[in-house]
Amino acid sequence: MWKHFFYFSKADRRAIVMLLAVLILLVCGNLWLKEKQGKALLPSATDNESVDSFLANVRKKERLHRRSSPMHSSPTVTVLFPFDPNTADSTTLSDLGLSDFVISNILKYRAKGGIFRTPEAFRRIYGLTSEQYEALHPYVRIGIHNRLRRQDTAMSRPATVFRDSTTLYPVTVKYVEGTVIDLNMADTVMLKHIPGIGSGLARMIVAYRNRLGGFHAVSQLQEIPYIDTLVNRWFRITTPPFRKLKVNHSNLDRLRSHPYMDFYKAKAIIEYRRKRGNLKDIAQLSLFEEFSEEDLKRLMPYLSFE
Repeated sequence: MWKHFFYFSKADRRAIVMLLAVLILLVCGNLWLKEKQGKALLPSATDNESVDSFLANVRKKERLHRRSSPMHSSPTVTVLFPFDPNTADSTTLSDLGLSDFVISNILKYRAKGGIFRTPEAFRRIYGLTSEQYEALHPYVRIGIHNRLRRQDTAMSRPATVFRDSTTLYPVTVKYVEGTVIDLNMADTVMLKHIPGIGSGLARMIVAYRNRLGGFHAVSQLQEIPYIDTLVNRWFRITTPPFRKLKVNHSNLDRLRSHPYMDFYKAKAIIEYRRKRGNLKDIAQLSLFEEFSEEDLKRLMPYLSFE
């Protein structure tokens, strides 16, 4: 091949050499441009640090926003109901829409011996906003509680008895015959003043009342172990159940937690809602084999089909 090259004239050979040189320069220049563009597309270490810093600031702002929110951000609607801030447990207070921070402050206040003697005293809880207090104020029920406390003071003071020469043991003074208190408003202190009811039974009554959502008949006391019908004459119902079971919105665990429900009843409701939609009234439950006529009678005051 190179032999044929020398057959060209000197001018031709010079032109061929120049063309080859230009071609080599073009190829090298093209390769250099591609390499430079490729490096430009790759982010530098400084760029990576800027992006990481920006994302970290965004995450930090989101965490601060969630922490500063006093109420839950879920769109669920809170249904208010009567409650006693001196006896309501954490579940009841949460159902009223209060934040964990406010609930903790209420429980700490009560644990230190604090008592809400008037509805206005409730608004002094740290963290409770004026809007929350105005919404809850009509549902605060502590009037009967305060009257009975004053009645206790007027009747007598707690007595003491000797067990040995050095130790004194307090004895709770019982109510006089004819005293009647509201079963849905009484706390454990008031319940212990009832003849035949001690600390253990008082706690069982309050716990069962919270599970039910409130008593609708005094005879429901006999559903609690060890409680005799003789105590019924000390109670009355002046307020309806304060919390109802939302049939069309409660999940399986919430449904089955009610004393008059169980796993199979709750599952039947969940399956019906999944296949056919919401239930309209208690009459539809009578079509389920899991519910007897007695079950429906007991559940009627506690079910909400909204």
